[in-house]
Amino acid sequence: MSISEKLLKKENKLSVIGLGYVGLPIALEFAKELSVIGFDINKKRVDLMKKGIDPSKELSESDFANSDIQFTSEPEDLKKASFHIVAVPTPIDKNNLPDLRSLISASEIAGKVIKKGDYVVFESTVFPGATEEICIPAIEKMSGLKFLSDFKVGYSPERINPGDKVHTLTNVVKITSGCDEESSEEIAKVYEHIIKAGIHRASSIKVAEAAKIIENTQRDLNIALMNELSIIFHKMNINTYDVLKAAGTKWNFLNFYPGLVGGHCIGVDPYYLTFKANELGHFAQVITAGRSVNDGMSKFITTELVKRIIRSGINVLNSRILVMGITFKENVSDIRNSKVADVIFELQSYGMNVEVIDPFADAEEVKKEYGLVLKNRISAKYDAIVLAVAHSQYSGLSDEFFKEHLNKGGIVFDIKGLYKELSDQYTYMSL
Repeated sequence: MSISEKLLKKENKLSVIGLGYVGLPIALEFAKELSVIGFDINKKRVDLMKKGIDPSKELSESDFANSDIQFTSEPEDLKKASFHIVAVPTPIDKNNLPDLRSLISASEIAGKVIKKGDYVVFESTVFPGATEEICIPAIEKMSGLKFLSDFKVGYSPERINPGDKVHTLTNVVKITSGCDEESSEEIAKVYEHIIKAGIHRASSIKVAEAAKIIENTQRDLNIALMNELSIIFHKMNINTYDVLKAAGTKWNFLNFYPGLVGGHCIGVDPYYLTFKANELGHFAQVITAGRSVNDGMSKFITTELVKRIIRSGINVLNSRILVMGITFKENVSDIRNSKVADVIFELQSYGMNVEVIDPFADAEEVKKEYGLVLKNRISAKYDAIVLAVAHSQYSGLSDEFFKEHLNKGGIVFDIKGLYKELSDQYTYMSL
């Protein structure tokens, strides 16, 4: 009997190592069909999940219902599983180089618990070759088992889009791959238990790794083009959103928009590819240029706002600024690699008093991650309001809101282009 059949009959268990934005939805979806062990090193998070609470605030209590799952922070419990999925974060360090510590640690954990005949599948975003060059040796070292003859490995990149209630886990085509023909087929069959949209069987692990890394690199480059265009159009006193609306009337124009590019995917993944390219002696000019443009947008936004404040006759020193939103994208609680934080730090460097609000972000996490205090409510009038994140709560603000909270001559910097109609009433700015 194959491993996929044993899992379906619940003769074997499936484990998910890492229960964040990616791992928890996968674990719960599999738990509707299979017997699952959900593991995370963070005991506090595990305790919340045992109560049916998603620490990331993406899933509701009902998503935990009718699930055959054991949540644990004890690695020993993983020994009861025979099919392990690793879904841990793969960030970059302060030098924009891959930080693989969590991935290596998870590989070592898997190595300590696997037995002969087990499978390990990685979902973490990596550069092509990482699974075979870094993860497999770590598993072999800790397990004493031999790759291929004793255990099999695969790679199936995650396509979770935080905050997206349309393109969910089960209705997006899943890429799978294995280390040989047998594992490739078995891994695909396991995922077929939950993926309604179908499976694409990649020809190799490296192909699957590369497919994932270029998905976000492509988006990064397209947004970088829009950001550079917005800088050019700003110098021409042309509204970028008007230009894009006009250009978008052509059937093959791609609908991308300027903005801050942060988070744990688009703002990170291209650096994994450029890192590998550099190892191979190739300087990835286009990808690196796109990253440079996007990473520079925080400074551009700050500089333009400060210029406008000075021209408005407002004293920059001790001026009061309200920043609305600090998460990396709309309608999510994730603050990792938020470029809004960079804008705030830049404004503070000019001696401005900056207050931050966000209906989704956790105040403790914001304080821990960035040392910033998240306000519960708007306290008074401001010299400028920066609409940084397009949360649903910010999409229908009335004219009275801006009248109430802006000083005379105050500025609205609408990064997301939500309130173009304000341009006739206030000193209005956007990308």
